[in-house]
Order: sequence, then structure tokens, then C-alpha cells
Amino acid sequence: MSCVHYKFSSKLNYDTVTFDGLHITLSDLKRQIMGREKLKAADCDLQITNAQTKEEYTDDGALIPKNSSVIIRRIPIGGLKSTSKTYVINRSEPSGSSKAIDDSSSISLALLSKTANLAETNASEEDKIKAMMSQSNHDYDPIHYAKKLVGPPPPNYTCFRCGKTGHYIRNCPTNGDRSFEAPQRIKKSTGIPRSFMVEVDDPNRKGVMLTNSGIYAIPTIDA
Repeated sequence: MSCVHYKFSSKLNYDTVTFDGLHITLSDLKRQIMGREKLKAADCDLQITNAQTKEEYTDDGALIPKNSSVIIRRIPIGGLKSTSKTYVINRSEPSGSSKAIDDSSSISLALLSKTANLAETNASEEDKIKAMMSQSNHDYDPIHYAKKLVGPPPPNYTCFRCGKTGHYIRNCPTNGDRSFEAPQRIKKSTGIPRSFMVEVDDPNRKGVMLTNSGIYAIPTIDA
């Protein structure tokens, strides 16, 4: 019985797949690895690289010699182009049967980053985490910062001094009023993705936070 040793790039130890003969095709190796690791072809594709030569296998018919060691990376189906197809074992069919998954049915990472409800999207957990991090950093990207506040503020802007709308803090009517007592500071939602927040109207509600756009919101878990 022949074998090929494989490991994911994030792991230290190798696992093994066995087969008959001197070689195994790339498509058969992918199918065996996805079956052993319980991966879904609709969620990701496998990028397979020779551990010694760093050569990437891209042809389904490529022959991988026995006793080879390969490095596996999970990649978004829509993220990187590859000439190979991914196979998934159909549990309702006889053992060994498989079918190819069309890449056009997947969601690209760019589109996933614009999706509000990540929990219900058809994507891998790894891609959801990447999309969540992208959403979290979007509002705080320097390209979104205004160099100078000109004209009237947007309707959802709240003055950070008095807590009211209609003016920027530099134009607050309470500026210079020594008897003015500023309201309790509301915590900002820095680092929390928008998809994890629920908008509320009451600024006095328990756990309320102020988003980067000046909207009151609370974490979904507290809603």
C-alpha cells in the first residue's frame, strides 16, 4: 500500500492518505483529503504544493509519486483562480462516487465583506472571520476621515459635548458655559463589526454604545 504525507500550512504534523500504485492523481488526493478532514467543497478549495520543491499542483491529472510530502492550504473558491476542480463525496451515492462543484456558486471574499448578516452566508468559518475583520477595519480606515468638517453635520451626527444633534462640537452652544454639566460619556463601539450591533433610539439604555457614524447601538447579544 502506497501513501502520500500531507499537512495544512497552519499545522506542524503530517497526516497520511493511502492508495494503490506508484502515483495518485491530484483530483484523487484532493478527494481523499477533503473526505478525511470533513471539508465541504462548497466552502473552499485546496491548494496543494510539494513540500520539497514548492511546486504547486494545478492539473487534475497530475501524478503525485508515492511517499511525497505536500503542503495544503484552504483557499476561497472565488478568491484565487485555479485550473483544477474540487470534488466532494456524495453521501447519498455509493462509496467512492463524487461530483465536481462549479466555482460560480461560491461567494468571493470581497462580496462577503459587504454582507451584513455573515452568520447565514454560505462560506467557511475562515472566510467569515476574514470578512468580519474587514468590516471592523472599514470604518476606521484613514481614507474615510474628513480633513475638515464643513457645512452642517449629517442628521445622525451627535455632538460629543452635549449629546445633541444639529451642530459640531466646536459650535456647541454650551462652549464657554462653566455651569454646564456634560452628560455621561457613552462608550464607542470601536472594534465591534456593524453586523454584531443593533441600532437603538434610547441613549440611556443599558449597554448602549456610539458607533463611528454617530448612531446609538447595542451589541446583538444584549438586544
